[in-house]
Amino acid sequence: MNKNTAIFLDRDGTINDEVGYLDHENKLQIIPAAFEAIRLINESGMKAVVITNQAGVARGFFTEEFVRKINGHIQSALLEQGALIDRFYFCPHHPTEGNDPYRRICNCRKPEPGMLQQAAADLDIDLARSYLIGDRLRDIETAHRAGTRGILVMTGYGQDLMQEVGPDRANELNQPDYVARDILEAVHWILKDRT
Repeated sequence: MNKNTAIFLDRDGTINDEVGYLDHENKLQIIPAAFEAIRLINESGMKAVVITNQAGVARGFFTEEFVRKINGHIQSALLEQGALIDRFYFCPHHPTEGNDPYRRICNCRKPEPGMLQQAAADLDIDLARSYLIGDRLRDIETAHRAGTRGILVMTGYGQDLMQEVGPDRANELNQPDYVARDILEAVHWILKDRT
């Protein structure tokens, strides 16, 4: 039987506005293009999977329960528009800041590929045929370490990143396979790339 393919999505800066630490519900603003983008992923038969670092948990800014609550708000808003996230994964750890059990080196904090590997095991995903969309070079590095393709979006930190970094500071692990204006353009590119 064929394995699933997925589009892994960073959360803050890709699906919703980047606001620093999203530590209050009233800071949640979903990027309008995300609704259609995620609906297109659903219609394509690919899995839509969120993978997000949430070191605010380690730093004591909010709890794991709060992260789940925000994810629930995102899911509810998407469902109202006919779109759905198949699964949410988040890393609450930080290697040097915060308190136990969250201050530790782990394999789930991007750019480590642990969240993608966990999703692949849980949802029977073929990582080699999958993609990751994010607004930071560590998202792209995560994709490549997991054997998927990485698309950088110009929302969130993406715009500043391309101005600051430029092609000379990118290395082979964090070099995007494609740079898109936003999540919707990224999904359109992926759908063409698959055919």
